[in-house]
Amino acid sequence: MSEYSVTKQHQCYGGKQLFCQHESQELGCTMNFAVYLPPNAELVDCPVLWFLSGLTCTEENFIIKSGVQRYAAEHNMVVISPDTSPRGTNTPGEDEDYALGTGAGFYVDATEEPWAKHYRMYSYITQELQQLIVENFPVDAQKQAITGFSMGGHGALVLGLRNPELYRSVSALAPICAPSQCPWGQNAYNHYLGADQTSWSSYDTIALLQQGARQSTLHVDQGSADEFLQEQLQPHVLEQACSEAGQELHLRILEGYDHSFYFVASVIGEHVALHAERLQGVR
Repeated sequence: MSEYSVTKQHQCYGGKQLFCQHESQELGCTMNFAVYLPPNAELVDCPVLWFLSGLTCTEENFIIKSGVQRYAAEHNMVVISPDTSPRGTNTPGEDEDYALGTGAGFYVDATEEPWAKHYRMYSYITQELQQLIVENFPVDAQKQAITGFSMGGHGALVLGLRNPELYRSVSALAPICAPSQCPWGQNAYNHYLGADQTSWSSYDTIALLQQGARQSTLHVDQGSADEFLQEQLQPHVLEQACSEAGQELHLRILEGYDHSFYFVASVIGEHVALHAERLQGVR
């Protein structure tokens, strides 16, 4: 069984908010993650919602700022919040750019040096941390959903499309929809995956849709006052790609919301309820 330790614990809405730590073999460093256990988790295995955070975030930002515990307790869902990158690996260049390296793993498995040894967030989330959670916490492994914000929204879409048997419900909040076509993604992918852009397609929502990857439904919320809307996030590109691919997409443009955790806190309750309803029908 995978080993971990609890570094902090707080009573919250009748459940428990845990902050945990373990030694990651996949990433070659100590990793932190957060787990919210609703009150019902003491009695039965519960559905799981994974939340992937954005650039510069840790496992704490979403947990502290979103108020997700209230809704998770109401719908009896375990919430997992991983960190966004390896930490303290001394990889050259990892602390020189906020959009590359520390806090900016982009949920890919890097293939280029010096990143390839430690920057393997795709396999970490879908395999190593997945196994640790299933082995150690009261979760129903057949009922897992995934969502995320910004870079984490990109991660949720990519992981959900590539692993439909694992993540049975997928949503995203202000996601980077087409990383191969925006400055943040192009910068990260050139470093992590190399100059040959054919290697980027495995981690690009648009390319995955074009290659036949599908989910039952994608739900995306985006604020109209988001300062990164046109250059970095590009929901119109996702909308066109889903239309061409025949992928069902529910895209909401919410008037006046910016790119912040105020936006996340405003809509996360609806996302928890959406995933809880979808997972009820999973057998």
